[in-house]
Amino acid sequence: MTTGHAGHSPELPPRLDGPALAEELARQKNVQPIRSIEDLACDGIFDTDEELDEFLEFTYAARRADLA
Repeated sequence: MTTGHAGHSPELPPRLDGPALAEELARQKNVQPIRSIEDLACDGIFDTDEELDEFLEFTYAARRADLA
């Protein structure tokens, strides 16, 4: 009987957690930091003005709810 696992490396990479995991995922996806508000701007987020209005109403209501 053997204690090793066939096909597995004897040294496993360290388990990533918390900030180290976030940094590794960002590195793998080549995520870049936001440098200006223009980095967030893009057309077509909302299909209609009504969708935008619904989003804004929801956001304002959620912010007011946190004040209570």
